[in-house]
Amino acid sequence: MHLKVKIQKIDGAKMPFYSHKGDSGADLYSSEECTINPMERKLVPTGIRLSIPYGYEAQIRPKSGLAIEHGITHANCVGTIDSGYRGEIKIPMINLGSKPYKIEKGKKIGQMVFAKVEEAVFEETDELDVTARNDK
Repeated sequence: MHLKVKIQKIDGAKMPFYSHKGDSGADLYSSEECTINPMERKLVPTGIRLSIPYGYEAQIRPKSGLAIEHGITHANCVGTIDSGYRGEIKIPMINLGSKPYKIEKGKKIGQMVFAKVEEAVFEETDELDVTARNDK
């Protein structure tokens, strides 16, 4: 079974791509060149917009290779793209390394995983059910 997600590319951006069969995350690419200095944060555009079906979200996650080799990660760790959002996907990146890092146009900067979500119905109560853990 496949989830159908409509994508609109802006200015010749690269389409998300699953590098290997069975990968849970599709790679996302920078649509601009920029440099991130040590301890600096930048919002890096991907050049894509999505139409995610209701009942799903896209989770934007860092690339482990960038984090290990260069100290580059996402400032919010995992980003959530809700099904109603139609703006460009931009990734808040941070350089935790000791040297400036140049992101080239077309460079992998994250990965996108889709997850089914449920909308909760909140019910106020005076007591909660007891568990073996409780508040420990």
